[in-house]
Amino acid sequence: MFTVFDIARYLLHLDDQIDGEGLSNLKLQKLVYYCQGFHLALEGTPAFAEPIEAWRYGPVVPDLYHSLKHNGKAPVQPIAGCEPDNIDAATADVLVDVYNVYGQFSAWRLRDMTHEEKPWIDHEKDGSEIPVPELESFFSERLSAT
Repeated sequence: MFTVFDIARYLLHLDDQIDGEGLSNLKLQKLVYYCQGFHLALEGTPAFAEPIEAWRYGPVVPDLYHSLKHNGKAPVQPIAGCEPDNIDAATADVLVDVYNVYGQFSAWRLRDMTHEEKPWIDHEKDGSEIPVPELESFFSERLSAT
């Protein structure tokens, strides 16, 4: 299992490699949420250990948020020393797929999408942690419906 910072570094590296528009803290939060959910559904294990909470603007990993909040709305710069080879092939496949599908959307569109999903809806009133089993169930159901 990786840390959320490993996953974020990998996503920033992907965005940098394809000359993306940059990832704001808000957009990165939503992408790591989708990475966690789909990793749980596809691999049966979490991609990272840090908890995800239901905040006003959607799912957030507090540790990642606080380390990047100094960026404000500006894109987060790729983190020097990122070694994408440290991510195993199965996890990398999930991250690339999530980036390719969800990376095309703006941060606000991703926020709106998460606001329509059960894991956030069930916990947004109190801003509580979204339990891993709930994420796994929700994303597994999404995959089986396609």
